[in-house]
Amino acid sequence: MSVSERLWNESYERHIRNRLQARENFPVAARLLPARHRAHLLDVYGYARLVDDIGDEAPPDERAALLDLVDRDLDRIYAGAVPEIPVMRALARTIHERSIPAEPFRRLVRANRQDQVVTRYETFDQLLDYCTLSADPVGHIVLHVFGAATPARLRLSDRICSALQVIEHCQDVGEDHRNGRVYLPADDLRRFGCTEDDLRAAVTPTRLRGVIAVQAGRAGRLLAEGAPLVRSLPGFARVAVAGYAAGGFAALAALDRRAYDVLAGPPRPGKTRLLAEWSRMLGRR
Repeated sequence: MSVSERLWNESYERHIRNRLQARENFPVAARLLPARHRAHLLDVYGYARLVDDIGDEAPPDERAALLDLVDRDLDRIYAGAVPEIPVMRALARTIHERSIPAEPFRRLVRANRQDQVVTRYETFDQLLDYCTLSADPVGHIVLHVFGAATPARLRLSDRICSALQVIEHCQDVGEDHRNGRVYLPADDLRRFGCTEDDLRAAVTPTRLRGVIAVQAGRAGRLLAEGAPLVRSLPGFARVAVAGYAAGGFAALAALDRRAYDVLAGPPRPGKTRLLAEWSRMLGRR
């Protein structure tokens, strides 16, 4: 079944939820949350997964039109009408109950439109600009879900979300390259003497490991800068955001433990390390 066919299938929403609940980073942040919060977060991540599936899996000549459909359904939601796509109907409930603005959802669509035409980034600053579309909006939406969105918190959230996106790019270098995309900054690749062949090697060359280590160091600094967000949050919002930040720190530790060999398989943290980092984040002063 194609992505365009799945959009209209009621079972696709359940499929997305099952995928999300099977991921390590979602349960760590969500298992102890009340059902109402889990439901809202699943609606949000279901939307993000839908948009990503369109941008990555749909036939290239269909992607723009499918993203147009998502934009039109956002128009319907904010106009008080019923959206057409089942996943968007679930999202509508969360948007209305939590009064979430449209802009973060629009930016996620723009990120996937950008992915169709931009496959390389010259500098780390350019990559961070992309993260303002592809990652930071998710943090804004999550803070709105918990009724905790303030300008200061949104700024700290941006640091955490950009860091998480950079870490994911480090983990998925091989997969991204097979999909025709390179998120490692081109100026760093040149500085370390990396070639296109290095990105398709079976084992990560030393020079490419150096590039990944640089990005991981930058991501670690971003996470540290955003970490004060956790202690600024009350209640369940603090539990959830601590889980997301902990996932980032645990992933960085996994990258370091593998000596940044990401082409042999993406380094992923184990549950024990995730829980330890989560506990550390919740206990930070």
